[in-house]
Amino acid sequence: MTRREAATILNKRRCMVVTPVGELELVEDGQGLCGLSFGAAPENADILEEETELLSETKRQLLEYFSGERKSFEFPLSLHGTEFQMRDWEALLAIPYGETRSYGEIARAIGCPKGSRAVGMANRSNPIAIIVPCHRVIGSNGSLTGYAGKNKALDIKEYLLKLEGVKL
Repeated sequence: MTRREAATILNKRRCMVVTPVGELELVEDGQGLCGLSFGAAPENADILEEETELLSETKRQLLEYFSGERKSFEFPLSLHGTEFQMRDWEALLAIPYGETRSYGEIARAIGCPKGSRAVGMANRSNPIAIIVPCHRVIGSNGSLTGYAGKNKALDIKEYLLKLEGVKL
């Protein structure tokens, strides 16, 4: 492990939250939420498990979302990716609660009209599932495709969309 990797791990904290879609692992880096994964992610094993103020607030807002009381999240995010991934994730954040977009629509919105597959790959790399709502991206024919959740991925995507009132 390099010094930079060790320093990064030292600044991060993680905790778990039980939700209707299973246990989620939340990770923050002192700047904002930088990770939300379905279950404990092996790459986070060296990160100190400690519920910080930000992680506690994230848990509270997630539980409100799952109970139908919250439609948007209000805490800082710390996203790190390629320029293309960052544009994709910003486009995902712009999709309103209860609405969907196709991969093609997202590709066009970020200036890459033939980039549907690239959008799919960027969505797959989304480090903050649910909060950065990649579940709101569907196939051009309305099909539920390409959700990178751990187990029963499309079941989780369907659950999240139904929770938000999307007619499937």
